[in-house]
Amino acid sequence: MTFPQEIAQATMRRALELARRGLGSVEPNPAVGAVIVDDSGLMLGEGWHQKFGGPHAEIHALSATGDAARGATLFVTLEPCCHFGKTPPCSQAVIAAGIRRVFVATRDPAPHVDGGGISELRNAGIDVEIGLLEREATQLVAPFVQLTTNHRPWFHAKWAMSLDGKIAANTGDSRWISNAASRAVVHQLRGRMDAILVGIGTVLADDPMLTARPAGPRTALRIVVDSSARLPLASQLVQTAAQVPVLVIVTPAAPSERCEAMRAAGVEVVVIESDLDGHPALERVAEELGRRWLTNVLVEGGSGILGTFFDQKLIDEVHVFIAPKLVGGCGAMTPISGRGLDSIPGKPSLDNPMIEILDHDLYVHGHVCKV
Repeated sequence: MTFPQEIAQATMRRALELARRGLGSVEPNPAVGAVIVDDSGLMLGEGWHQKFGGPHAEIHALSATGDAARGATLFVTLEPCCHFGKTPPCSQAVIAAGIRRVFVATRDPAPHVDGGGISELRNAGIDVEIGLLEREATQLVAPFVQLTTNHRPWFHAKWAMSLDGKIAANTGDSRWISNAASRAVVHQLRGRMDAILVGIGTVLADDPMLTARPAGPRTALRIVVDSSARLPLASQLVQTAAQVPVLVIVTPAAPSERCEAMRAAGVEVVVIESDLDGHPALERVAEELGRRWLTNVLVEGGSGILGTFFDQKLIDEVHVFIAPKLVGGCGAMTPISGRGLDSIPGKPSLDNPMIEILDHDLYVHGHVCKV
């Protein structure tokens, strides 16, 4: 039996919609959704991976379907796992349930799967089709793929700017460029991140808390890149370190007494080798965060740290909030400094960006095209 294309696509879109419900709760696992239908396309059961360590999407869908799964078709956004981890392999559960056909949106490139789940299903006589809405599914699991294959987090760059591209006036004033609706989205972003990273300049200028309000499914580690250990002990970050963890990344040149004072105040201090500019080398920072198994890291600026991330091609996704305001001034700061490019890119820098209007602010977000 061949499903009409529109029914197959609609069913996989539902699976993707379900998968997104797990964002912020399942990491470092991928967000996955699954839908089981009969030969007419009628939905029999559905599920998604709801929390790390819990049952995967296929198990929830099979449980919701029960005996009706025998002879049915499974739509799943990511290749079913074929290994024992915190849960048994989903491929074996699909086989045992009597599923006759499986649509897989995208393969799982993680070394412990990498086609193994698909092979198990096919070896059991199950018809497997791969690639339905693959682009959307691949983008959904990109942070997981980054962590498992490149051993570093997925870095989200976020900034708010005026219509003429300024993140602050020439006096340094920056509150508030974006409106309340945009700031609410930022807090939602923070609530599903493993960490929020800023440079010491941002801390000295704004004394931020870097927390999600209201709280989201995750409590982000707050990271300050601070070459010389200048983070004030009276800052909000240090004063709340007992409630929400703070990690300060310094270079070997940082005064040891400053580092010890921060440690005594409950702040974790990590020494990373310097780059040519005397700052912690961001590639080593990325390795350290990957070693800690952090999946999503939100880089909130300022322009210096964003510029360094951009120059080193470490920005994976952007979230830009553009307010309908004009600031002007040749000394007013722009979002990304650093060396920059020598010429204007010939192609868009974002892959199929999404554009939303948030009470007159413009929210542009998408994955960065890597060249």
